[in-house]
Amino acid sequence: MAARGHVQDPNDRRLRPIYDYLDNGNNKMAIQQADKLLKKHKDLHCAKVLKAIGLQRTGKQDEAFILAQEVTALEPTDDNSLQALTILYREMHRPELVTKLYEAAVKKVPTSEEYHSHLFMAYARVGEYKKMQQAGMALYKIVPKNPYYFWSVMSLIMQSISAQDEKLSKTMFLPLAERMVEKMVKEDKIEAEAEVELYYMILERLGKYQEALDVVRGKLGEKLTSELQSRENKCMEMYRKLGKWPECNALARRLLLKNPDDWQFYMVYFDSIFQLVDAAWTPPAEGEHSLEGEVHHTTEQAVAFVEQRIAEEASSTRPLRGPYLAQLELIRRLSSRGCSEEHTFGDPEELMFQYFKRFGDKPCCFTDLRVFIDLLPSTQYTKFINRLLGIVPLSSPSEGQAALPASIKALQQHLCVVQLTRLLGLYHAMDRTQKLGAIRDLMLRYRHGLDFGKSCLKTELQFSDYYCLLAVHLLLDIWLEAGEESAAWHGLAYLEEGLAHSPSNAQFKLLLIRIYCMLGAFEPVVELYSSLDAKHIQHDTIGYLLTRYAPAFGHYAAAAQSCNFALRFYHSNQKDTSEYIIQAYKYGAFEKIPEFIAFRNRLNSSLHFAQVRTERMLLDLFLEANISTSLEESIKSMSLSPEEDDIPWSDLRDNRDLVVLFNWDPKDRGISEEHRRISLEEETLWLRIRSLTLRLISGLPALGHSAPPKNSEKTTENGVSSKIDTMRALLRQLDAAVNSGKRFLEQKVQYPILGPPPSRMACYFNSGSCQSQTSLFYLVSEIYELDTNGLEDSTAIQERIGNSLKSLLEQLTDQVDKCRGDLLEAREGGFRTHPNVLENLVFFVETVSIVLWVCSYSDTVLRPCRSSLQKKKKKKKESMTAMPPVFTSFQDYISGLQTLTSNVIDHIKGLETSLTTLKLEELSIEDNVLSQEEKKFTKTVLGKVQNSYQHAIQEIGELLKKRLETIKNLQL
Repeated sequence: MAARGHVQDPNDRRLRPIYDYLDNGNNKMAIQQADKLLKKHKDLHCAKVLKAIGLQRTGKQDEAFILAQEVTALEPTDDNSLQALTILYREMHRPELVTKLYEAAVKKVPTSEEYHSHLFMAYARVGEYKKMQQAGMALYKIVPKNPYYFWSVMSLIMQSISAQDEKLSKTMFLPLAERMVEKMVKEDKIEAEAEVELYYMILERLGKYQEALDVVRGKLGEKLTSELQSRENKCMEMYRKLGKWPECNALARRLLLKNPDDWQFYMVYFDSIFQLVDAAWTPPAEGEHSLEGEVHHTTEQAVAFVEQRIAEEASSTRPLRGPYLAQLELIRRLSSRGCSEEHTFGDPEELMFQYFKRFGDKPCCFTDLRVFIDLLPSTQYTKFINRLLGIVPLSSPSEGQAALPASIKALQQHLCVVQLTRLLGLYHAMDRTQKLGAIRDLMLRYRHGLDFGKSCLKTELQFSDYYCLLAVHLLLDIWLEAGEESAAWHGLAYLEEGLAHSPSNAQFKLLLIRIYCMLGAFEPVVELYSSLDAKHIQHDTIGYLLTRYAPAFGHYAAAAQSCNFALRFYHSNQKDTSEYIIQAYKYGAFEKIPEFIAFRNRLNSSLHFAQVRTERMLLDLFLEANISTSLEESIKSMSLSPEEDDIPWSDLRDNRDLVVLFNWDPKDRGISEEHRRISLEEETLWLRIRSLTLRLISGLPALGHSAPPKNSEKTTENGVSSKIDTMRALLRQLDAAVNSGKRFLEQKVQYPILGPPPSRMACYFNSGSCQSQTSLFYLVSEIYELDTNGLEDSTAIQERIGNSLKSLLEQLTDQVDKCRGDLLEAREGGFRTHPNVLENLVFFVETVSIVLWVCSYSDTVLRPCRSSLQKKKKKKKESMTAMPPVFTSFQDYISGLQTLTSNVIDHIKGLETSLTTLKLEELSIEDNVLSQEEKKFTKTVLGKVQNSYQHAIQEIGELLKKRLETIKNLQL
């Protein structure tokens, strides 16, 4: 809360109890205490603001805002009131009001350093860069301190970054910032490293690389000390941009002599050498080769240099991987250029073998060799693996017993070989029997390896965990290639067993999440994802694993919770990033400010954010609208408008981490750039369909409440005409998106199992939901036509509506047929799941909800028409006049809808009964093969899936019953 340093001030003593109540979360007592204080001291503005904070935190936002505005209007200058108002406006997400607060305070107290500083930070929160520049200079004039001056300079840079016109940025903002810094340089007033960093940043952005290099190499560069090799790295960057490859090479060589294990400098060294080779560069006859010293300019020198590093490494006390990997990297580069020197080092297979001998017991060995595995011809794969196995110290195999490692080092070596075997595709080449044998061997080795980890803490991973993961990957191969679902169940059982021994293994959890979701069981996934304890940016990068399936399988409460979990991160991002920027200004970390801005923009444009927000709003409507609140109220509470599309389509970013699951597959079976591109296209198409559906739903209430009378002159005045035009425009866009989606699905794209999960789009089309929902929105347009034309002279429209209603009933009947079938089907020797039944049921519930909202709109149109007809009959005393056909069609439609929904509810009861009576003992998987331990975990897995299905259909059934009640009330 606000500062309370000056205890001598009697007002501080009076306010202290309120601060304490607010700090402890006792908001009601804080309000009461503030009221008591205000009775005695009406002019104590801070008490009023503290009361407003209490009101805000108890959900009384409007009252809180009125109180805050009362105090703001008085333009307070006391520190307590200003800080309390700042806190309140930030909690209200109204940071722009804080700027007005301090603008007034600065006018009243123009010499206050503190108020000027607060004003600058208030502008920083809302990104008012021009005003920040002015506030920084005003502050510098009052208190001539360097940081304030450079705040103003940085604000100029931010204006250049945010400027739409790059020319303006390069010709006005950055040159002005440069002149301001040069003035300080000439006057010898540069004091801190941050100021030099800022100067360097300006010159780099202006493309003045030589000037930036001179700054780093000169006297000012001596201040660059906070980061290791900061000066050298900046020099290297400028040399590269200036194309000064001799200097680049010499500097990289010199740095490698100091630290022969620094990989980034090896890469620069090789890049520069080949640039010099291609340019046929030769050193001058006299003098230094370059500003940085000796230059290597031939491949022979590169070979000799790397060999020297290896020779020196041999005498080093600590084994270094860098020189040996540099050797392989140089071979790879020489090979790609067709150079003959590649054989100078020897055979790549021999070098990799020697590398394995030195570092095979390190977990990094596999990832190191993975990069260079392409150097091996495919004919040598088996020979290479056998050669590696030959030096792994394993016990002699006894009868029926595999050769097992006797130490952790031996286990790590063998594990590295097994991973390389998978990477080289040798496991993929096996037939089913060989794969099953390999799986048994891997699980044997996994369980044996657990002996080495008995002293491990729960937070530590077991040494043999990768054996288990590799076994599951082989099972997934069998599942996908042969369609044997029992392999998936074995995989789940093994992963649950692995998790029991290694509860912190994120890879076990991620793979469990993926397989459970593929089987349609969402319930166990929620707990698994929660136990991952995803932090900050991970909600954006791996959140898709959860939210893709959250709305799909009927766990509505869990789905809402999952979406909220993700949205909380995005909503706090804006506020948090502002705080990071302010801290960067305070501590002079200027180079981080553009990074924070880019980070914020990246999250605001996140595909995942747009998807989760859209799905959360749809979910809220499907769960609540016209059950606990009306559709109109629900839409109003979400601030939804059919005219507004707040998704940044052109800037959407795919921030998903698609390689979060470990993968040992060969390149041709892994996730390619093409897979990423296609997945992004699919997800964007699906998001467009869902977003348009949401906007079309949000337009329904406005039509129902303002339907104009026949031939009304006021149609455009009251806005209904424009509303229906918006709806029709959205419907055309939905048609286009649907057609694009259908064309996309015709490609029949197959992603790798560990790659991006497919969207729900295929099920949306296959379930018949797409056709039904589109037809419903077209029906809205027809009903509107009937409303504007009146019942007379609308025979053709009534006929079209009648046909539409019949067609809709047929479409819904087809949807219901696709919801038939068991979820868990017992078979001889096993069983099979049908998650598509759950997905189809969920889409049916969504469609029924839209049906009801459209019917509700139709009801608001038809009911007044019927009433006016009945009044006319009474006046004319006609008894036998036939009702217009649209009423009969509508009644038949409602009756059919009621019957269909009742049938689905009965079907769900049947599913519930069959799942309840299903005995897990009868659903064993090849009992004769499984050990008691395996049977235990298999039963656990089966139980989780069964429970998930049961709870899902219960939630779907409950929601459908509520919808049925609404249908019964729709009779005209």
